[in-house]
Amino acid sequence: MAEKRPQTLANHAKFHPPFHFVLAPIMLISLVLAVWNAISNPTLLSIWNVVFVAGLVIAMFLTRIYPLKVQDRVIRLEERLRLSILLPENLRTRIHELSEDQLVGLRFASDEEIVELVGKTLVSNWTRKEIKANIKKWRADYWRV
Repeated sequence: MAEKRPQTLANHAKFHPPFHFVLAPIMLISLVLAVWNAISNPTLLSIWNVVFVAGLVIAMFLTRIYPLKVQDRVIRLEERLRLSILLPENLRTRIHELSEDQLVGLRFASDEEIVELVGKTLVSNWTRKEIKANIKKWRADYWRV
């Protein structure tokens, strides 16, 4: 479902409430309690409980990280295609010099300013954060994971 408010550098970060505000706190509190129990009552079962809950915490974070990495790969492909259409020939031949991180940052740039931003990024080797900070006309992405 698309958000109604305009997206900017200040509000583009996305939190998924069931993950960030329910699952993550539950899992982290469970890990702390399991460690506390293992210290208070050091049995094989309480130590195994720490190992088990730690494994669940790792699995929880991987279920968040893997889709984000896949999304970044798709963004990289989309942006290379977009840049191959919008950039002049002298910059089009340099698209391969842009890192995945830079392409992910450039996805928020409007078509009107993408040429200037790509040029500055290639010259100054800007990071994703620096690219986003230099965007004047934000191109919203409401489909992010």
